[in-house]
Amino acid sequence: MTLWKTFARLLLSWAASCNPFGRKEAEWEKGTIYMKSLEETTFAIIGLGLIGGSYAKALKNRNAHKIIGMDRNHIVSLMAKDEGYITDIADEDPSLLQGADIIICAMYPGAFVSFVKDHVKYFKKDVLLTDVMGIKGSIPDEIDRLLGPEMDFVPAHPMAGREGKGYGQSTSRIFEGANFIVIKRKENRPENVAWLRAIALQIGCGRVVELSAREHDGIIAYTSDLPHIMAVSLMNSDSMKENTKYFIAGSFRDATRVADINGTLWSDLFLLNKEPVIAEIERLETQLEKWKKALKEGDRKTLLVMMDEAKKKRRDMFYGKIDVALGQDSYTIEIARGLWKDVGTKIRTFPKPKR
Repeated sequence: MTLWKTFARLLLSWAASCNPFGRKEAEWEKGTIYMKSLEETTFAIIGLGLIGGSYAKALKNRNAHKIIGMDRNHIVSLMAKDEGYITDIADEDPSLLQGADIIICAMYPGAFVSFVKDHVKYFKKDVLLTDVMGIKGSIPDEIDRLLGPEMDFVPAHPMAGREGKGYGQSTSRIFEGANFIVIKRKENRPENVAWLRAIALQIGCGRVVELSAREHDGIIAYTSDLPHIMAVSLMNSDSMKENTKYFIAGSFRDATRVADINGTLWSDLFLLNKEPVIAEIERLETQLEKWKKALKEGDRKTLLVMMDEAKKKRRDMFYGKIDVALGQDSYTIEIARGLWKDVGTKIRTFPKPKR
């Protein structure tokens, strides 16, 4: 299939799945669905650290109607309001959460369930609740049991971050070009999933991918957990000396960037996902054994094969195929977004789900 035909097929698929030209309503047999734009939506962000603070800044810069902030450190909330990124503080008045159409919980995994349990009484009856956690496990099911019948928890994971932690490190640009993962669950209302996808694109994410919680945790063990473990291990190697800093270049800096790590958060993430993480460590050990064996045996051919294979895979990852089994739908939206820069603001309707 030619590149043009591939593009046309993807574009038509996207156009069939949503209305890019902004009709406000989609007729149903009974009633209509209306998806609010950012300018009409009130958000609440729980936890104004690196990701929560970045959400506040990104949404404010895109003219979100109202942003309610809440953080365990009241000084952080005051700072965010003083800088104009949140409009209200719910630290001492959680009843303000009743006004939120969407609540984004940007907190440690260990705190999420207890927060919902203690505050669900303040949630709007049809609130869209989402999160940013790098581990899902059984948490979505635990949250579902706490919510009212019209409330909807759509788990998500913006694959955005940087070294360091806290509100001071947050930036509206952190989402630019990032992958945004939505956990696919039959319990969710399709219009809410579409709403969250549209918001992800509006704040700058490059693509939105949907997959199950189990798939998410397995893949993240490889693409996120393992690189952090490798970075920490490199820095903790016995080879790291006081004068090592005089002998590093780009490769070492890139490989150890995420060793500037939030230990409290990542301890939770590693332990909650320990079985897939251990499996990935063992796979890495297998690769290192191949290197050790080839070096001991002076096997230049094997070294070349391993490096050529890695080079090809990396080039394909960043510059190659887009028609992959996982998330085809999302890649379609990403391509369309190149044609309609503000496509997120135009996705305002969703067809009636089949019962």
